[in-house]
Amino acid sequence: MIYFIGAGPGAADLITLRGMRLLGKASLVIYAGSLVNPELLEFCSPSCERLNSASMTLEEVISALNTHRQDETVVRLHTGDPSLYGAIREQMDALDKLDIAYEIVPGVSSMNAAAAALKTEFTPPSVSQSLIVSRRAGRTQVPEKESIPALAAHGASMVLFLSAGMLKALCEELLSGGYQPDTPAAVVYKVTWPDEEIIRGTLSDLPQKAGHIRKTALILVGDFLSGSYARSKLYDPSFSHAFREAKT
Repeated sequence: MIYFIGAGPGAADLITLRGMRLLGKASLVIYAGSLVNPELLEFCSPSCERLNSASMTLEEVISALNTHRQDETVVRLHTGDPSLYGAIREQMDALDKLDIAYEIVPGVSSMNAAAAALKTEFTPPSVSQSLIVSRRAGRTQVPEKESIPALAAHGASMVLFLSAGMLKALCEELLSGGYQPDTPAAVVYKVTWPDEEIIRGTLSDLPQKAGHIRKTALILVGDFLSGSYARSKLYDPSFSHAFREAKT
């Protein structure tokens, strides 16, 4: 069986228990070496073969996955959660054509870790009840209807991947889409790693404050980063639900 495992945002102890146990059983691990914390490989047995996919093509990865025996456990280790910018669809389709079984083990996304590092909530009542996850177009294009100005028009909470190297242009597009210059924003670099860095600002000054960050960072945008919000109904004593009567 081949397992696609989300390694989490960086810290070795943020991989799931299931992922850690499968790493310990694996005879082969193909890991995204440019992003995955090498400490995670310490969960592998000494006899486990380890391949860094940073220099491999899709065809080379599939060929390596296809060399395993049926009684072996093989792990494809991705950063964060593999469903977000993990390029796993093309790998799964290739395995389907070869009739090779696989499973996916979800992981903690870096966007969840970034919210935790900032001690914030993406969806506070009266502020935003939607979260937009996207990226700015670069060498990989995005559909026109998902352009940054089009998404910014919603005014919702946003998390932007793979865009730190284009921060000035990104903020200009967010402003052109409808966000105000004083909209809170933050850059979170290598969240949960020893060299994590958090830079807070607004859309008007963030490019200057975080201009030295070029990659391996998330940009978070929206009023959820400020302190104003409405109290939730769930824990309001005047609000009744299936598990509690309202108190006058």
